[in-house]
Amino acid sequence: MSGGVDSSVSAYLMREKYHDCKGATMLLADDGTNNVSDARSVCETLNIGHEVIDCREIFRDRVIRKFIGVYESGGTPNPCIDCNRFIKFGEFLRHSESAVIATGHYARIERDNSGRWLLRKAVDLSRDQSYVLYVLTQKQLARVDFPLGAMMKSEVRDIAGSLGFVNAKRRDSQDICFVPDGDYASFIERYTKKDYPPGDFVDAEGNVIGRHLGIIHYTAGQRRGLGVSSSSRLYVSRIDTVNNTITLVPETDTGLYAKGVVVRDVNLIAFDRVPVNFRSSVKTRYRQREVDCVVNQTGDDEIVIEFSEKLKSPAIGQSAVIYDGEYVIGGGVIAGTLR
Repeated sequence: MSGGVDSSVSAYLMREKYHDCKGATMLLADDGTNNVSDARSVCETLNIGHEVIDCREIFRDRVIRKFIGVYESGGTPNPCIDCNRFIKFGEFLRHSESAVIATGHYARIERDNSGRWLLRKAVDLSRDQSYVLYVLTQKQLARVDFPLGAMMKSEVRDIAGSLGFVNAKRRDSQDICFVPDGDYASFIERYTKKDYPPGDFVDAEGNVIGRHLGIIHYTAGQRRGLGVSSSSRLYVSRIDTVNNTITLVPETDTGLYAKGVVVRDVNLIAFDRVPVNFRSSVKTRYRQREVDCVVNQTGDDEIVIEFSEKLKSPAIGQSAVIYDGEYVIGGGVIAGTLR
């Protein structure tokens, strides 16, 4: 229970379903971003127990340090996926022993006739979080419940209001929990106590066209906040950490687009192995629209995804998640692009 409205209503629904349940809040940081008091207040309202689980060390090791490392290497991390993988459905499941756990995620879990667990999009597609849950394994899915998956967000808020929850009207967080102000570069500088020196912006031919603030300030595909005058919009095409340069190109530059991606650190939900030339759809960023694709598994931990149309700036470090209609096939971390 994060202290937010979604996990609070999930706790209520689980109490109604199982009767014997309690709330748990994972302590992730030392900066006051953990809303333990609100979670405890909801548990008191529901007359269920509440405990705090100290996950700060593993969160620093598996989420924050990886987040920083990917930025330092010129990639674009997705810490919410790592948190789900290592903390919420890793450490928390281990702590919970054999109990079923529930969260406030918007997604659905089903079981097919063969006994295989499947992950499905939420009914409220505007809230669907299946993209950040593709890392769940069969063992994890067997012990997880997403009670909000079949509900609309408006229904969730109505329930919270009717129960008098202290957080019923709280706005949803839009930023990474450990960087609540959204200033990732400042967070990295404070955390590492390192300097990330300025360098050159260059064009596709290597000509210097400006100065950047340091590589951690930029990600692939970025166009805002570049500070370079140009007759056309410029986008970050390449981050060269060896030479400390960042390549900027106009939107019309073919080098900005990819016809596919190579994916590693693969997790599959619907299959043990992807069928040859599997036709499906894919998202390479959380809020990106899905595009049709053909998927081939080229190794035990490698998948090649070819898009039906070229996509702008699929970013190293982000995840490519494969769908078959409403169902998540699986996915992995983008390790390379096909031009």
